[in-house]
Amino acid sequence: MTFPDLVAETQGFSLGRARHVRIAPDGSRVLFLRSKGGTDRVHHLWSYDVATRTETLLVDAAALDAGPGAPMSEQERARRERMRDRSAGIGSFGTDAGVHTAVFALNGSLFAADVATGEVTALDAEEPAAEARIDPTGRTIAYVCDGALHVIGRDGAGRRVLAGDESPEVTWGLPEHEAAESMGRYEGYWWAPDGTRLLAARVDNEPVQIWHIADPAHPEKPAVALRYPAAGTPNADVTLHILGLDGGRVEVEWDRAEFEYVTRAGWDEHGPLIAVQNRRQTVMRVLEVEPKSGATERTAENTDPHWTTIVDGVPARTGSGQLVWSVDDGDTRRLTVGGEPVTPPGLQLDEVLSADGDTVLFAGREEPTERQLWTWSRAGGLVRLTTTPGVHSGRRTERVTVIETADLDGARVTVDGHELRSVAAEPPIRPRPQIVTLGERELRAAVLFPTGHEPGSVRLPVLMDPYGGSAGQKAEVARNRYWASQWFADQGFAVVVADGRGTPGRGPRWERARGGDHAATRLTDQVDALHAAAERFGDLDLTKVAIRGWSAGGYLAALAVLRRPDVFHAAVAGAPVTDLLLYSSHWQERTLGLPDENPEAYARGSLIADAPNLRRPLLLVHGMVDDNVLPVHSMKLSAALLAAGRPHAVLPLSGASHMGAVAKNLWRFELDFLRTSLGLSAPADRPTG
Repeated sequence: MTFPDLVAETQGFSLGRARHVRIAPDGSRVLFLRSKGGTDRVHHLWSYDVATRTETLLVDAAALDAGPGAPMSEQERARRERMRDRSAGIGSFGTDAGVHTAVFALNGSLFAADVATGEVTALDAEEPAAEARIDPTGRTIAYVCDGALHVIGRDGAGRRVLAGDESPEVTWGLPEHEAAESMGRYEGYWWAPDGTRLLAARVDNEPVQIWHIADPAHPEKPAVALRYPAAGTPNADVTLHILGLDGGRVEVEWDRAEFEYVTRAGWDEHGPLIAVQNRRQTVMRVLEVEPKSGATERTAENTDPHWTTIVDGVPARTGSGQLVWSVDDGDTRRLTVGGEPVTPPGLQLDEVLSADGDTVLFAGREEPTERQLWTWSRAGGLVRLTTTPGVHSGRRTERVTVIETADLDGARVTVDGHELRSVAAEPPIRPRPQIVTLGERELRAAVLFPTGHEPGSVRLPVLMDPYGGSAGQKAEVARNRYWASQWFADQGFAVVVADGRGTPGRGPRWERARGGDHAATRLTDQVDALHAAAERFGDLDLTKVAIRGWSAGGYLAALAVLRRPDVFHAAVAGAPVTDLLLYSSHWQERTLGLPDENPEAYARGSLIADAPNLRRPLLLVHGMVDDNVLPVHSMKLSAALLAAGRPHAVLPLSGASHMGAVAKNLWRFELDFLRTSLGLSAPADRPTG
């Protein structure tokens, strides 16, 4: 098996590692998902005994007929697509507050597992069931079926519809497209601590325009009608409701005309808590909800003339009821508790991971290429938990701390310092990125050379391999970021991975530095990173420079050859956004504003008008069932290039979604295109697998 195939089969060597960890509050056990091998896509539910350090297979998904080829409901498929999860088996699970019962949906059926005995019960629920969560007391399970929110007793009794509409365009208990794809909110309902009520989202998609996606390779299948809110078009109408198991229903009241986005929601011992955002995203409010009346009271508000940033894990509250929130203070995003900033300038809040009692566990960055963990409490102040270079995440309770680490040595999960067993495949290629700071803007970057390369021995063609979008960083101290980069390096390239302005991890000013120009600053930073890398490493041949990328990186790759052919000599653009008006409302309007108020920014950043300028080889790659960056983007640019008489190549990926970057043999196809485009031959002493 070739290395690219192995990366795809192992899902980046992540299969066989623990994920989705849940800690019992008494510290006795930890539940998690893991497959049985490095190429096994089926995830099972495991239990780890903290005292004895032993693991037990709690639920074998394969025994429940959930193998790799098992059917998956459309709702579950959509949820995994939003979360970029290509696995099978158990995708998620919920537990009661004491972690005595775990519930999950599998192949559309609903199951409950007794954590102490391992007994698994198939419940007589409506099918296909999805989004299963048990109430904190362990008595009642909620789930979604055909857009309606259902409940059933833990004992299988009392099955009924809690909320549903006759209209197929209305769903209960599910996030709308923009919440899951652009805001990182994957839930649509939340249990009250006493298990008698839920806070639930009702989503009316009727206002949203309908687009159709069809896979040309399967003309026998009907096109999928997708409610897709492109920039400047109507969003789904989202309301929140308090639903009682006794049949009571109260609508939550806030200024929905002004604040149409629900970015976060939850319900703790102090009551329901939600965060809402206006359409322009310049104001975000935290609202406490009175569950009997549905009335809301503002407890915090962030404003910014550009946009406000959604931070994962907040709003939350400590055990004493103090609000856990964030504030952008100059060039630092700081953690606040009870309205008081508790982290220092220069420590960038990345995510709040848990608030157990009065202790807050959060991830932050002092150095952009590293993500470290801290705790904060009134009694103990600020305490750093991790010190080694890497990207860390985790969970904690008063008794147990779980830390997930990805660094240049690999990835691991530890429970109070003891590493959970991993059965992940061992990669035959070890990425060797040199993490550097480049240019006057101190761009964080990774530079990779062929394995065994001796400096000064040979001039190497250059491959820029960026992402460049605001969804994440790529130049980090974690080897799992560089499987593709190192493989391309081993085919004879010097690979440069640079994070420019607009990427997260360096504070509010850096995130907003490109303002309303999607193109110029991104491209300038890649050019500057290239030249600075060439000055630092003398082996880079600037007469042969290519660029590849996916999604935001695909946009950047196409942009590079269209507008800077003097620098970039070939490009592979995967799933690029080419017409900014055709991408999602929340994502585009965050940086560019509303199209009818700022049409110049949308025109300036789009690529269609640049088609006559193409002078370099360009390969467009797109999944034909991509419902995030729809195939129309590549097709529209290709049509414009053809009309302008500009030669180019298009590679359609049949049946592939936005996760099409892992399609089998895609890297080899890209490699052959780049070698031909740059006039290169395969190095005689380099492996091509």
